[in-house]
Amino acid sequence: MKRRARPARGHLTARAVALASAVLLLTGCAQSVDPIERLGKKAAEGVRRSAPAPERAYRRWGLATPLAAPPRHLARPLATRTLGHAGVVDRIATTDRVVFLTYDDAAVHDRSLTGLIGELRLPVTVFTTPDGLGPGRPARLLAAGVTVGGRLPRRPVLPGLSRARQRDELCARQGRLAARLGTRPRLLRPRAAAYDTTTLRAAADCGITALVRWRAGTTRDGLAYTGGPERLAPGDIIRVTPEREGGLAGRTARVLREVQERALTVGNLEDYL
Repeated sequence: MKRRARPARGHLTARAVALASAVLLLTGCAQSVDPIERLGKKAAEGVRRSAPAPERAYRRWGLATPLAAPPRHLARPLATRTLGHAGVVDRIATTDRVVFLTYDDAAVHDRSLTGLIGELRLPVTVFTTPDGLGPGRPARLLAAGVTVGGRLPRRPVLPGLSRARQRDELCARQGRLAARLGTRPRLLRPRAAAYDTTTLRAAADCGITALVRWRAGTTRDGLAYTGGPERLAPGDIIRVTPEREGGLAGRTARVLREVQERALTVGNLEDYL
């Protein structure tokens, strides 16, 4: 009688491993043995555990409910530039239930405000000078979703200068801002009434769409208005300034509560200009 040949030891081992793997897979007990994959899963789980729940952001800043999203179908941008002039605006003619939050140079240095803007995804506008944007600041502001506009200089005083002189001054400042931001700002904030008709022509020469003033500004007691009804209305441009204790973040949270009380939300000013 012939003996049946025994399977080679290597074949037996391979079959045993394959059988064991199949059993583990079928019972749901198989785990990855790839250390890179395990580390990736662990890191992802850590991020999920540490990331704050989105609904907590508004509570952190004292809001009763999340801010309403601005309209998806925005009003057609205004043709503010006419006859070679940049326009001057202090409010937007729109029926969309939005107001616009704007800040000056102090916002560039306020990390708490940057945190609030990023957490609540506020489409705000900050007006500053090229010198105000130090290392790291443009990236931080842009990452938070801020639109950056320029500011008219204190010196030289522009009114009374020729169009060529004003154009040279404004275009140079816009160019320096563009170099730091990676994009050329279209909006400019004047200082008080430090501009004339020639300034508006020179601004248009430099690609500036509008000089942006404001209708409502913050005071110690709340919002003060430059005209119209003494309450927030759709299209209002608000200039937010720091309060003594809460800084810009505390002041902004107070403004947002009033915005919600009026059944309004915050819009992106650049979308309307």
